[in-house]
Amino acid sequence: MHRAAYLFLLFTTLLWGGNSVAGKLAVGHVSPMTLVFLRWVMAVAILLPIGWRTLCEDWPEVRKHWRLLAGLGACGFTFFNVIFYTALNYTTAINVSIEQAAIPMVIILANFVLFRLRVRPLQIVGVAFTIIGVALTASHGDLGQLLKLQLNFGDAIMLAAVLCYSLYSVGLRLKPAIRWQSLMLALSVAALVISVPFFVWEIVAGRIIVPDAPGWALTLYTALGASVISQVLYIKGNEMIGANRAGLFINLVPIFGTLLSVLIVGEQFQLYQGLALALVLGGIALAEYSGSKAASQMQ
Repeated sequence: MHRAAYLFLLFTTLLWGGNSVAGKLAVGHVSPMTLVFLRWVMAVAILLPIGWRTLCEDWPEVRKHWRLLAGLGACGFTFFNVIFYTALNYTTAINVSIEQAAIPMVIILANFVLFRLRVRPLQIVGVAFTIIGVALTASHGDLGQLLKLQLNFGDAIMLAAVLCYSLYSVGLRLKPAIRWQSLMLALSVAALVISVPFFVWEIVAGRIIVPDAPGWALTLYTALGASVISQVLYIKGNEMIGANRAGLFINLVPIFGTLLSVLIVGEQFQLYQGLALALVLGGIALAEYSGSKAASQMQ
């Protein structure tokens, strides 16, 4: 079961890394809030034929827990992306990457506060290794650059995005006993509804960029790869090994994003990128060894 969870989470973060590249390529082809809105329009369209029947069968549970499902869809699917895109207008990609690396730590803290779930010292060491790997990637191999970072409004709102996705990851523990098709469709519909005001604001503000051909292709990728497939796999991985252990894989996102930029955008591969990947994977392996050992002792 653990091997399946690892594969699910690795593929999830690979798809999310691709989403980072898609975000770079989307500039000038589709505006941010339009991208968020259209990705959930497409995601719902993809999921409707897959999940409509199961949603109808699971409707009593969905209706009973609709507030929780709406909150999960809002935090994990809409607010995180909206805040993430907004933060990049006010702060640097380095700052955002470093701040996003805090998600595993916030998940661990939230799980302790809400559910009294403890972690072992070796797991904390593993988390620290992954953060160093992210920092190495974000600073382009020069950790001294981190001392020059200046915090601003963008960094403050990025912390809100970190909190949103952390609460979503922890909140999955409370999800009702419904099939994944019903769960994904319910969360995606919630995300779509909540994204409408942001889309309308972008139109009213005159900032909308209607997708051109590359914009539509990138939107389709974010809908199918970064929204549907990756979220299903993340939910499954989270279900199998818990939010504390699954959340640590999130620190692979900037690493995969950088490596995919080398392959897709043609950026030059640097030695620090390989070192960063080794640090993050090593940190995950270290934390997972300790976490899985603790879980087996509790059974």
